[in-house]
Amino acid sequence: MGAAQRLELVVVRHGVTAWNLERRYQGQRDIPLLLPDALAEMDRLRDHLANEAFDAVHCSDLTRCRQTLAHVLPAREAAACFDARLRELDFGEYEGRTWEALKEDTRYRAWIDSAGEQAPPGGESAEALWTRLEAWLGEVLLQAAERGHRRVLAVTHGGVIRELRRRLEGSDFWEGVVGQAQGRRFEFDNQEGEWRCKASSVVPVRVDAS
Repeated sequence: MGAAQRLELVVVRHGVTAWNLERRYQGQRDIPLLLPDALAEMDRLRDHLANEAFDAVHCSDLTRCRQTLAHVLPAREAAACFDARLRELDFGEYEGRTWEALKEDTRYRAWIDSAGEQAPPGGESAEALWTRLEAWLGEVLLQAAERGHRRVLAVTHGGVIRELRRRLEGSDFWEGVVGQAQGRRFEFDNQEGEWRCKASSVVPVRVDAS
């Protein structure tokens, strides 16, 4: 298989959890999916991806992402690469807590106002998140060049996708959020040995999209 000159990287968020509905910061807590509530959105994603062939599959090692992958692409679960670098942002002391409980905390307000530049107490900044994501993405692109991968799937978290959108699409920090069992398709071109993201689109495609 020759080196690929183009790559589609499909990055999707896990299905809904109880903490999502309670609007609690999950971060790196190992919270499972809320079943059967998560099934409808995951079924839609599964149907959207049913006819796509993936050369490689990556997944956060946290349970909610593993469960999502097992539902959406069960045939590929055994061969997937489970990678801690795809975990959600570490929210430190704020994990398990809600905006309502934190809104009067001055440290929390400063963190929110910083748009990710600060790290939450005991957690990590958006820059620290990008450091591990950039290392992971670099390996994905290297494998595409060396092994001829043309389409890759990653199952991960909302904060991860938001940071990828910020870096690859130039979106605002607060505008890159995607819903449960949704994500983005990033299209990369390899020009003279350098990969660049040329386009991105919604996954799954909205039924009402014109």
